[in-house]
Amino acid sequence: MVAGISFADELSFALSPAQNALAEQVTQKTMELNYVEAFNLARKLRLENDGVGCVFQNIIRVSMYDDKGDTTSLKVAAKNLETCKTEGLWDALRNFEIGYVLTETGHSVKGAMQTRSAASQFEDAKDYESKAFYAIYAYYVDNSFGWLPFKSDNREAYLKILDSGSLRSTRFWPLFLTPLIWMHYDRKDYKTGLSLAERGLKKAPNHPVMLQIKADMLYRLERYDEAAAIYEKSAADYLERTGKSIRYWCSILNLIRIYHDAGDNAKSAEQRKKLNDPDYQKMKKWMPGSLIDDLTDRKLI
Repeated sequence: MVAGISFADELSFALSPAQNALAEQVTQKTMELNYVEAFNLARKLRLENDGVGCVFQNIIRVSMYDDKGDTTSLKVAAKNLETCKTEGLWDALRNFEIGYVLTETGHSVKGAMQTRSAASQFEDAKDYESKAFYAIYAYYVDNSFGWLPFKSDNREAYLKILDSGSLRSTRFWPLFLTPLIWMHYDRKDYKTGLSLAERGLKKAPNHPVMLQIKADMLYRLERYDEAAAIYEKSAADYLERTGKSIRYWCSILNLIRIYHDAGDNAKSAEQRKKLNDPDYQKMKKWMPGSLIDDLTDRKLI
């Protein structure tokens, strides 16, 4: 708020130059895994703009969950996002994040409703960041009904909007790039997915989550040695950084199928034995459903 004028107006994500610089730094430090400094910057932002700073604090918490498997951070984010005092498009982003958190914590119906509420706020906005957030929702809606005759299908347009947003936005590029990669993955366009993951790694070198995403694309491209090398290192790094966390076990599960598909049944069995650990049973409910289903259907676990 400057001289009674709010930069965070209802029609855009506009912030004052100082606030915007802080927001960009929060994203940068988060992607550098420097969560302490990211929180410090978000606190400074909150002093300038309470609602926006609150949203960024909880984006950091969601990122910590995604990286470190810190489920406590996810639960705190769920609670705190409900009380962030946001307006306009920042309120839409708050709702968008709540939708993600609800889905991750097993409340998929509530999550979908919250995401739809956020999308309705983004739909009529003119700025490119709002269009990108709306594209995430709209793509999956079109994807769900794409088989219907005479149903308009704008998925290609939404992919382009997201791609542009991930290139242009300094504040939100990870929130745009990650779903964009998985959209191409679902389309079996693994080469584009790999290219996008490598783009992400140029912006955030050695980011552990983006490395796992890259490995997933390499696996689907049957570049098994490269995929296995990334996941072996990922398992070792996560074991050292976070212990036997979600990402550690994701590495083990992926190595089971990578080695199996590469024809190395001995190494696949070696990884499978690690699942006898009681720590895995505690974390099993947090494993990606599609990964578990694939391994179970093929009787690999």
